[in-house]
Amino acid sequence: MIVRSLDEITDTDADVKSENWRSKRIVLAKEGVGFSVHETTLYAGTESFFWYANHIEAVFITSGEGEIEDLGTGEVHQLRPGSLYLLNEHDKHKVRPRTDITCVCVFNPPVTGREVHDENGVYPLVTEPAVV
Repeated sequence: MIVRSLDEITDTDADVKSENWRSKRIVLAKEGVGFSVHETTLYAGTESFFWYANHIEAVFITSGEGEIEDLGTGEVHQLRPGSLYLLNEHDKHKVRPRTDITCVCVFNPPVTGREVHDENGVYPLVTEPAVV
């Protein structure tokens, strides 16, 4: 059993920060469970482009409000606490928080924590063996 708190992750290598967001990686590929879990904060007034060409991501909003735009269809969906979006078709999208948004993200395959978005908003597929 793994039990971990956000306090243990804060300001470690698993606490990844950018101008638009901060992602605390709670469960990573090294745990060997087939997915990763992150708590991410998207900052108010920003716009972030993402395209997870190598991953499926589910995002559950726990606080804050904003919108997500599906760049394939042009549809815009409102985000608020209790909303979930699933990028089940590797959807290119933009997220525009009106207030800081805190969300829980699940990735499959799991991220290692070393990924960096490239110029296309894509995380490369980085693999590593589980550490047990």
